[in-house]
Amino acid sequence: MLRLLSGHPEVQVGALTAHSNAGSVLGLHQPHLRSLADRVLLPTSVEHLVGHDVVVLALPHGASGEIAAQLPDDVLVLDLGADHRLSSAADWTAFYGSEHAGTWPYGLPELLIAEQTGAGVEYTKQREVLAGARRIAVPGCNVTAVTLGLQPGVAAGLLDPVDVVAVLANGYSGAGKSLKTHLLASEALGSAQPYAVGGSHRHIPEIAQNLRSAGAAEVTISFTPTLVPMSRGILATATARLAPGHQDLSVDALRQAYEQAYAGEPFVQLLPEGQWPTTAMTLGANTALVQVAIDRAAGRVVTVTAIDNLVKGTAGGAVQSMNIALGLPQTLGLTTEGVAP
Repeated sequence: MLRLLSGHPEVQVGALTAHSNAGSVLGLHQPHLRSLADRVLLPTSVEHLVGHDVVVLALPHGASGEIAAQLPDDVLVLDLGADHRLSSAADWTAFYGSEHAGTWPYGLPELLIAEQTGAGVEYTKQREVLAGARRIAVPGCNVTAVTLGLQPGVAAGLLDPVDVVAVLANGYSGAGKSLKTHLLASEALGSAQPYAVGGSHRHIPEIAQNLRSAGAAEVTISFTPTLVPMSRGILATATARLAPGHQDLSVDALRQAYEQAYAGEPFVQLLPEGQWPTTAMTLGANTALVQVAIDRAAGRVVTVTAIDNLVKGTAGGAVQSMNIALGLPQTLGLTTEGVAP
C-alpha cells in the first residue's frame, strides 16, 4: 500500500504506525521503500490517526472496528482487514468467532449488483456505491480472483452457482510475515501445500455474498487454496455447472457475457481465446486477467483468473476504491503494466 501511495500524484503520506515495531524506522522492515525509509513508526492509536484525510488500516482481524469507530465520519477509512466485509453477522461469527463490527461499502468497483425492476433484472456496479463513501472494506485477495472469474456467468444466468468448485495457487505473501515453521523457505521451496481445507477458509462467505450480489439465489462453493513456491500472485481456477437450459451454450456466447460485464473496465480483462492467464502477467499491476472455457464432457464452465494478491488483491484495489470515493480518476497511481521477467 505504501509503495503505491508514495507514487500517487494526489497523495501525501502522513503518519505511519505500527504495533511491536513502533519506535523504529520503516527502512528496517520494508527496505525497498526508499523514500520513506527514515520515517519513524508511531504507535497505532487514534491520537496519531486523527487529522488525516484518509486512514488505511492493515490490522489483524477483529482489531479495526474499535479504532475506526473513534475516527471522524468525514475521514475516508480503508480497512484492508476483514472486519467490515461481511453483511451477515452470523457468517462473521461462524468464521471469525467474534462480535461483528458492522458492514461497510465493499471495495470491489467491478462487483456486479443485481436489481429487480419491472422490466426484469438489471445490473449496476459497486463503484456507484463507492462514490463519496467514507468507509470502505477492501475485499479478500482470493475473493477478488474468484468473484471476477465467476460473476459475469452468474449474472447472465449461464452458470449454476449451487455447485461451484474453486482451487487456487497462492504465493506465500498471502500467508503473512509471521515466523511459522511451514512458511520457512526450507519447507516451502520445491513444495506445494493446501491450507484451510474442507470449507473452513474465511473467504468462503465473502465469495458467496458477492455471487448473491450478482444475482445468485443460492451459492454452494468448495474452496481450496494451495501455497505454491512463489512470493506473490494468485491463479484461481473456478468451475461451475452450466445452468439448466444452457447445456448447448457456445463459447462465443459465454465470452460475450464476460466482454459485456467488463467492457470499459481498465483493470479487468478477458484474454483472447486460447491465451491463458499467468501470475507473472500481473506482477506489480492492478490487473485481473480472466479466461473461460467450456468442459463439454463435464458440463461445466472453467474460469481461470490471475491477479497479484498484493495489488489488485489488496492494496491496488484499495487505491482504486479510494480514488473513486474521492472523485479522482480510478486509474490514478495505478498501472496495468506487469513486471517481467
